[in-house]
Amino acid sequence: MSNRAHAKTKFVRISPSKARLAADLIRGLKVEDAYIQLMFCKLKGGRLLKKTLDSAVANAETLLNVQRRDLVISEIRVDDGPTMKRAKSKCRGGRAPILKRTSHFSITVGT
Repeated sequence: MSNRAHAKTKFVRISPSKARLAADLIRGLKVEDAYIQLMFCKLKGGRLLKKTLDSAVANAETLLNVQRRDLVISEIRVDDGPTMKRAKSKCRGGRAPILKRTSHFSITVGT
């Protein structure tokens, strides 16, 4: 049996490049330290990653019977999701594309 627990959040409405800034803050940290880092982080990606981290910790506590203080973030990934394409009207009947990007978060915690 593996000593890791996973959590995924898909189709999150944030650009992957912006979410990766928050992911880089907590990569490789203990879960307790990562919570503190995300709690005081002003990035939108930090708030969204905190929810996924909550889920991964809950999965580890339930499935692996480990304490929260023993867990370490072993892997965190922010992948591209589908892009919603919109358009903004411009002069003389033209248009400019607007790309609304989405992300997929994946967090793995282990002992």
